[in-house]
Amino acid sequence: MKLKNKRVWITGASSGLGAALAHEASRQGAHVVLSARREEKLSAVAKTLPGPSTIITLDLTEPASFAAAAAKAGEVDYLINNGGISQRSNAADTSPEVVRQIMETNFFGHVELTRIVLPGMLQRRSGHVIAMSSVVGYFGTPKRSTYAASKHALHGYFNSLRFEVEDEGVQVTIICPGFIHTDISVNAVTADGQKQGTMDNAQASGMKPEVFAQKAWTGILKGKRELHIGGRELAGIYLKRFVPGIFRKVLKNRDVT
Repeated sequence: MKLKNKRVWITGASSGLGAALAHEASRQGAHVVLSARREEKLSAVAKTLPGPSTIITLDLTEPASFAAAAAKAGEVDYLINNGGISQRSNAADTSPEVVRQIMETNFFGHVELTRIVLPGMLQRRSGHVIAMSSVVGYFGTPKRSTYAASKHALHGYFNSLRFEVEDEGVQVTIICPGFIHTDISVNAVTADGQKQGTMDNAQASGMKPEVFAQKAWTGILKGKRELHIGGRELAGIYLKRFVPGIFRKVLKNRDVT
């Protein structure tokens, strides 16, 4: 098993994709470092893992704490930038504070944590950085303006980073999930920062997180630069590229909540 005795640091590990990725990594022999804001939720995840783990509470909007967290995490072989929040609000109604919260969590937090972890990987000439994007990293949809912007930004940053580090032994993978059955839509912020509190229909019928995790780790361990994981919604990536007019008509008539 390629993950045997490897150290895997996952942000947003208290639920959803992060918890599923942690469980699969642990099953394959990794020492998993779990990070999120709430220690009690991380502890609950840690108890389900078959292998060793370390808990480090981390708020992606507080970069001053990242250096101390990285010191506790130790020599990281895989950094999975997974933590994030989604959005369900029209752009015109969304407060500036919510816009900044989404960008700080989904983009700036991951950029800074990567910047802190990266020197150790470069020094060892070994390591793998993973950025969790989305299908909306390729196209915008209604009620996701800032969320889509944060995911587009991840593509620009981590695709550029890959060129800078791939000859130094460090790999970069961007993962673009479609609809996965998690609470991301339940926890999505509305115009004033409150949680939506309900699950989108598409999310409810999405891929199981454990299936996603297996597919994600298979691609990561193969050194894939980019992974698209989901169902029929992934077709939107190619429709947007090759038949944008048709794609726009299809998306405009879709229920996005």
